[in-house]
Amino acid sequence: MSQPFSRFLHPFDVAHHPSFEPEVKRALLASWVSDRVSVRGKPALRKPPGARRAVPVDDVLAALRSLDGGEAHSP
Repeated sequence: MSQPFSRFLHPFDVAHHPSFEPEVKRALLASWVSDRVSVRGKPALRKPPGARRAVPVDDVLAALRSLDGGEAHSP
């Protein structure tokens, strides 16, 4: 995937993807959490290259927790 982010509108799209292995989901979501993709002047938002829109970092963290069976629900 050259631009994996452009395929997903929200972190839970990654977390619920039926054919990705958990390690792939974690890697994609971890890259969304990175400060490198934070929105300038809005540190609570993340917008990876190729993503259609910014999402709250809390949504990305909730999606990561859902992979571990945490109490996270898609917004």
